[in-house]
Amino acid sequence: SSSESESNSSDASATSDSENESEDSSSSESDKEITQEYLDSLLEKARQSAAAAEAERNHSPLEEILTLDSVKQPPLPKLDPGELPASYLQLGEGRGEVGILVRDPEVEKVEMKLVQGVNVSSPPSPPELTKSGKRLTKREKKKLKKQTAGPDWFDMPALSEADLPRLHREVEALRLRNQLDPKRFYRKEEAEGKGIEGLPKYFAVGQIVATESPFGGSSADNLPPSQRKRTLLDELIDDAEAQRYAKKKFNELQSIRGAKGKNTLRAKQALRKPKW
Repeated sequence: SSSESESNSSDASATSDSENESEDSSSSESDKEITQEYLDSLLEKARQSAAAAEAERNHSPLEEILTLDSVKQPPLPKLDPGELPASYLQLGEGRGEVGILVRDPEVEKVEMKLVQGVNVSSPPSPPELTKSGKRLTKREKKKLKKQTAGPDWFDMPALSEADLPRLHREVEALRLRNQLDPKRFYRKEEAEGKGIEGLPKYFAVGQIVATESPFGGSSADNLPPSQRKRTLLDELIDDAEAQRYAKKKFNELQSIRGAKGKNTLRAKQALRKPKW
């Protein structure tokens, strides 16, 4: 029992010693925190950590920082343009004179490509558009193609049905040109005598350009509007030579018809009787 009491007393003394040591250490730490040197060290550590964070932020590639003081302006270009190509315009000396085109750069480029043996492809033609600006359909293109005879025939137009009766009379007058001049022979056309259906699909009527006569008056080629005829047939009827030849042919036809007409039978029988 004496040994147990001694051990208990030793344990109590040990615990009391440890408590005293902890109290001494806490008191020493509290004294250390309160000192000015400790506060200065903490402030220095905070400054170092802030500087390190700012340096890391400056070197980060995700952020762009504009420093206006370090921006340099680009240098001004030089006034000397160097060697320039030859001019393709020749300007006039006076103020009112118009410049003359000496050469065409686009043509020269094409010629250079041809000399070098490069196949020059023509630029694609622009699409055909209607009046409203829309592209033409295949049916509309086909209809437009039928309106003219094509560039090989100088885009001769196909006339409308309303003009066909008027032009039919003039075409028939041209086909009867055999009867106007007895000294000329014209081959007969296949469509002759078929009426309006025999007209060609594409044809055009020309106009004689009037020329000035040497004395300033009217001539056969230069008639005033009051003396001009409306159609080709009217001009042919008004021609004196054509009238004379037509009258001659009319009398010949009348004589042939008169020989076969009424009151000619007795004359024929009298001619058949013998003279003896």
